Amino acid sequence: MNQPRSVLLIEDQHDIAANIWDFLERRGYRIDHAADGEAGLAAALRGRFDVIVLDLGLPRLDGLELCRRLRESDRVTPILMLTARDTLDDKLRGFAEGADDYLVKPFAMKELEARIRAVFRRGRPLTGSLVVADLHYDPATLRATRRGVGMALTRAQSVILELLMRRSPQVIAHAELIRAVWGEEGGDQAALHTHVYELRKLVDKPFEQTLIHSVHGVGYRLEAR
Repeated sequence: MNQPRSVLLIEDQHDIAANIWDFLERRGYRIDHAADGEAGLAAALRGRFDVIVLDLGLPRLDGLELCRRLRESDRVTPILMLTARDTLDDKLRGFAEGADDYLVKPFAMKELEARIRAVFRRGRPLTGSLVVADLHYDPATLRATRRGVGMALTRAQSVILELLMRRSPQVIAHAELIRAVWGEEGGDQAALHTHVYELRKLVDKPFEQTLIHSVHGVGYRLEAR
């Protein structure tokens, strides 16, 4: 499957939800809709979707908490977060909780579809397990282990880890990592650093040997020293 076809839309504003539903349905997508955070979480845990479109300001359970709970439940479905908030801190919080991309309201429907396709493409892994030192990563399942300890990765973290492992011990430039995660449009170094920080907490923090290394002003490399 080259294009996403099933979308879970979690949005409490009726007019916005109806417009998104109508547009995506005409484009051939299958849409499920939840109008509050608790219903959205239940739907996301119960069903299988190619992409989740998640509003940040939801009743009963806000989007950030919903996103966090999904990632804690080992759900790796790509999440595109919608919000009226356009500050860097808000974006970084969303990425830290496991969102893969961020779209600020108001937005054009064609841009929404482009972002949905982009987060879906980034989540389609290549086959073949990767091993660097005692770190193992399976792109087919998006699961990483180190010394038998499993890690639940977000889609963005998976993209970063896979690129670093495939090219280890080469230094991967910030710009290349940003393009890999967000494409030609979207993303910046601050967002990248947030994702890498969260990835390091999983890959390196519990262990004595550090594998992910910063190269100041250039990028990151993954290697055992």
